[in-house]
Amino acid sequence: MSATQAGAVAARILSAVIGGYALAYAATAFLSVYLPMSRPDRVSLSSLACFIVWVAAIIYAFGAKSPWRAVWLPVVLSIALGVAAFVPATYGMRP
Repeated sequence: MSATQAGAVAARILSAVIGGYALAYAATAFLSVYLPMSRPDRVSLSSLACFIVWVAAIIYAFGAKSPWRAVWLPVVLSIALGVAAFVPATYGMRP
């Protein structure tokens, strides 16, 4: 295996593990704020859904056409969901 291929595999692994975790956390925070249910139900459902999000991120990391796509998409989605989840904190809601 060449150094380029090893770097691509390492980028995909890091994207799957770290990027997937960040995306799962951001999705959990987002869903726990915006789901139209009572607070305990929102938190329970979003906590269970985070595992689905993480597995989807792992599958995407190894199925993306390039390592660059495997890295930037989870990062961008994590930032967008995180910002959307923590903006309502000024309105008295928090994840």
